[in-house]
Amino acid sequence: MSTFLRLVGFLRPHLPRVALAVLLGVATVAANVGLLATAAYVISAAALVSFLGALVIPIYLVRLFGVSRAGARYAERMVSHNLTFRLLADFRTWFYARLEPLAPARLLRYRTGDLLSRIVGDVDELQNVYLRAVAPVAVASIISLFTFVILYEFGPSLAFATLGFLLATGVGVTLLVRSLARGLGRKQLELRGELNARIVDGIQGAQDLLAFGREEDHERAIAALDRRLGRLQGRMAFITGLQDALGDLMMNLAMLAMLVLAIPLVAGGEVRGVYLAFLALVVLGSFEAVQPLGTAFQFLGRSVGAGERLFEIVDAEPEIEDPKEPLALSEDHRLHFDRVSFSYEAGGEPVLEDISFTLKPGRRVAVVGPSGAGKSTLAGLVLRFWDPTSGRITLGGNDVRGYAQDEVRTLIGVVSQDTHVFNDTLRANLLLARAEATDEDLQTALAQAQLCGLVERLPEGLDSPLGEQGLKLSGGERQRLSVARTLLKDAPLLVLDEPTANLDPVTERELLDAVYGLMRERATLVITHRLVRMEEMDEILVLQGGRIVERGTHEELEARRGMYRQMLDVQRELLATS
Repeated sequence: MSTFLRLVGFLRPHLPRVALAVLLGVATVAANVGLLATAAYVISAAALVSFLGALVIPIYLVRLFGVSRAGARYAERMVSHNLTFRLLADFRTWFYARLEPLAPARLLRYRTGDLLSRIVGDVDELQNVYLRAVAPVAVASIISLFTFVILYEFGPSLAFATLGFLLATGVGVTLLVRSLARGLGRKQLELRGELNARIVDGIQGAQDLLAFGREEDHERAIAALDRRLGRLQGRMAFITGLQDALGDLMMNLAMLAMLVLAIPLVAGGEVRGVYLAFLALVVLGSFEAVQPLGTAFQFLGRSVGAGERLFEIVDAEPEIEDPKEPLALSEDHRLHFDRVSFSYEAGGEPVLEDISFTLKPGRRVAVVGPSGAGKSTLAGLVLRFWDPTSGRITLGGNDVRGYAQDEVRTLIGVVSQDTHVFNDTLRANLLLARAEATDEDLQTALAQAQLCGLVERLPEGLDSPLGEQGLKLSGGERQRLSVARTLLKDAPLLVLDEPTANLDPVTERELLDAVYGLMRERATLVITHRLVRMEEMDEILVLQGGRIVERGTHEELEARRGMYRQMLDVQRELLATS
């Protein structure tokens, strides 16, 4: 119920449109009831009166109800669907705004395909809350009251009997359907999310599946999930059919009961015979309002389940939160790690332990070590994707927790080893770094990143689309695009996380000339396993198991013959044999 109330809360800014949709819904059903009832009256009266001119008003009412029913139905569909699309747009905007502060720390717990299913499929599922639950319940309530008042004028027994059947259909059948469908909607959404996740995994890993000959295994796993989803959908279809059958049964029983109760009143002279068909068709027409409620509440469980899956994500507390009154950034861009330790999970194994170093303008610090030593985690801490478990990181002498996250990140340029290329043009991917950059700025950054050949190769130059995840680029070109973005941002703090991964030695040397030229006046953290141009570093930190096991300059570490010297010897041996 709490989830449903939260979803309904999104209606508050749109209450005038909600009221208009309900009013048009009532007008539609009322016009249908009026059309059926007055048509029945005209037919009955025509058999009794000798002068048809006495039926002019009822005949015009039949025409009026016929036209107004079509007009009201069209207007109701326009208003209700427009309202629903606006609500879904508002919800998507709200959901994405709540999602951003959770990235990347909280979102790493979810699979890409499952997140996609929630953002697209589950949000679309919410239309059932607004189209099939809120407005139909209001319309059914008003029409039931309207029918009760009309029939009460002819006899209380007629009114109460009809109200009983309306309640049995609108409430009884609805509760039965809801109990039969309980839990099925949530399972259906979870299966759909799992199926989407498998499909996305298969598309992203298609090359590996083909290379290892496992495409048939993956296909069988998807087919098994699809069969389970199909069985659930079959059960839902059976429940829908049962609800329709029960609705029709209750409608016909109500009309029969109306005739059974009304005929004695007509025979006794309490009700004129000309109104007998009129009363029967008033009852018949009023069921148009209550019959959709079974379907509405059958799908409501699925919609509430979708809301729960969405709220499950956005209700999570962000890993990092801004202070209520953030500090203003100073001109001092000195970054200091003071005995920093970090674990991804509370009480879990530490990934970094007792890390201390200082970055200041013009100073270059390299972090080297084997894979899994915690090097990239260090970059995440600099960017405030996470905060230290213990110790602190200061910027300009103040703890970074005192600054707004976005403000801190404006000072940092990053070359990541996992560069994401958006499915957009080359220009748009570059303008992520600096939206106001001119074409001349873009060309300069591309030239420094050794990407002039790419611009010449692409058919539309800067305006050429790069494809999904930059599939039109090689691995080295994606890496150089990341460098171009960083050059374009021109930030005072640089984090280079494997900046020359996927590059050949010649391109690596040319690119490092451009990148290291940019480093001259900036504080720079170089994270790498390739010990290239380490002699240009002011300090080198050797990480192993999340701890600094050696530190010093290139010459000092080489002379110690420790872990750094071993890594250097292995690299030299590999270069000599290649």
